[in-house]
Parts: sequence; C-alpha cells; structure tokens
Amino acid sequence: MSKVLQEKILENRLIEHLEKFLLELGRGFAFVGRQYRLTLSEDSFYADLVFYNIPLKCYVIIELKARKLKHQDLGQLQMYVNYFDQEVKNEDDNPTIGILLCSDKNDNVVKYTLPKDNEHIFASK
Repeated sequence: MSKVLQEKILENRLIEHLEKFLLELGRGFAFVGRQYRLTLSEDSFYADLVFYNIPLKCYVIIELKARKLKHQDLGQLQMYVNYFDQEVKNEDDNPTIGILLCSDKNDNVVKYTLPKDNEHIFASK
C-alpha cells in the first residue's frame, strides 16, 4: 500500500472520530478543515488538518506522514505556518503552531532542520 494511500486512510479515520480526536488534543480545539488549500501564485498546497485553539488564540496545523520524518516535511510545515501567520490569522491571534505526526523520526534531523529558537513547529511519532 502506498504511503499517500496510508496517509489518506489515517486522515479519514481521524475525521471519522473527530470528536474523540479533538478531546485527545486538549481543551478548546475547533476544526477548521481538512486538506486546507493554500495557493501561492499558480501553485496549490494542502495542509492535512487545520484547527483553531480558542484559549490559545491560534491556528494549529497538523501534517500526517505515514513514514519516517524527512527534513523536507518540516520545511513544508514551516511554509504552511508562515502562510497562516501572514495571510490567515488575525492581528490579535497568536502565532500559528505546526505539528508533524509521523511513524518515526530522527531527533537530529529535527534539531538541525528547525532554528534553535523554534517554538512553533513540533514533530512527534
């Protein structure tokens, strides 16, 4: 089974159990959309899952990878976070948070891909 298909199946199962998933995320999460389209000039990109956390006053983007994390995945998520911060969030919102969920990760890849002062992008298996 292809990794893309595995990610789609994972996404569909999460959506089927959205209420339980939101409760697992924590308090105050509101579902914004799945495969949220971001258009940059003529190119389109799709964030897997987008939420808004009401108490934190920020968007939360979750990217799903049914494989080991690659440095490109963090770059993709960073682009989505930057887009939301510059184009979507309101002035009184806090910075967007990006979470990458993957089947496995190398902590050194995360360490050397993200800036030292990173507080908004997270990777977890």
